[in-house]
Amino acid sequence: MVKLNKIYTRTGDDGTTALARGARRKKDDIRIAAFGSVDEANAFIGQARCHAKSMPKIDAVLARVQNDLFDLGADLATPGSDEGQDYPSLRIAQTQIDWLENQIDSSNAALEPLDSFILPAGTALSSTLHIARTIVRRAERDVVTLITEEPDTSSKTLAYLNRLSDLLFVMARMANDNGRADVKWVPGRHTGKRQGNI
Repeated sequence: MVKLNKIYTRTGDDGTTALARGARRKKDDIRIAAFGSVDEANAFIGQARCHAKSMPKIDAVLARVQNDLFDLGADLATPGSDEGQDYPSLRIAQTQIDWLENQIDSSNAALEPLDSFILPAGTALSSTLHIARTIVRRAERDVVTLITEEPDTSSKTLAYLNRLSDLLFVMARMANDNGRADVKWVPGRHTGKRQGNI
């Protein structure tokens, strides 16, 4: 169990931060950037939950996601194998990815079919979920770069983030009256003519 008695330690004043096993990395290191983006996404999901009190199903799903994102951050903060370690590291499990897929499938079944790209707009909940979605996409890009540089990084972290961005998109549509209040993109709307074949 984590125990935090002191908030500031001054150890990061040299521009480094500690990983789970004590090694230090520069704060602009790609691994730090990756779990920093995950942390930012989690904060926006927390903000979304402030708008989700009238939608308990969404709130409950987001509550679980917030906890699982801490697991994912711990995974990213623990590079390398567990060989020689006293206990196994916390890693994203396939069951967590499967749960996301089940949530996507069950939630999407009730939505109006898409016939256009939609704008990240609508209700406060929907808009905040779209912000979280875009930050998750950034975290996903960071993890792609990390895996390229450090191939021993768990690929399940990447799969989890990929599914999570899809789930947040679906839930943003749920928050817009199950898609009926989605704000559709109209290509070329302000140019005087429709653009291309989109």
